[in-house]
Amino acid sequence: MNMDSITIRKATAADMEVLLRFEQGVISAERPFDPTLKPDPNRYYDLEEMLTASHIYLVVAEYDRRPIGSGYARIEPAKPYLRHTRHAYLGFMYVEPAYRGKGVNKKIIGALADWALSKEITELRLDVYHENVSAIRAYEKAGFIQHMVLMRRPVKASSPADTQPAADGANKMQGPTR
Repeated sequence: MNMDSITIRKATAADMEVLLRFEQGVISAERPFDPTLKPDPNRYYDLEEMLTASHIYLVVAEYDRRPIGSGYARIEPAKPYLRHTRHAYLGFMYVEPAYRGKGVNKKIIGALADWALSKEITELRLDVYHENVSAIRAYEKAGFIQHMVLMRRPVKASSPADTQPAADGANKMQGPTR
């Protein structure tokens, strides 16, 4: 497959059926990494808004005029303590399984980066599950570096036994102190 044969274009309302299918592909790919996802049917994106919002650039990758991938860049305000005032958050990064590993994702990211630069955005950000090693590798190939780790922990009511000293006098709740 010649990379020159892959085109990236702005998504349109005519792409809705394929975008909905790609969205389910993203959810299916991420489900093994995230036990907090709702069961199917599930939706991540407001695709109708994404097609028309001026701060979002939603694209489709095509090979032989057939959609094979998607992605978006969304302009977001940066935290006030950062050097940049805005960044582009990337999401909906999907490539059909038959075309993975062939540089399609990198080409999508390039188009999104070009759009961001045209809007005077100088930083791209995205989220990826830490166990999704193949995605991490793909993003690193595209120039991303690992930056922060988002951590989560369910909150549950503790039983009295969890906070009572153990029979040997040690407290079960002790852990590292910092």
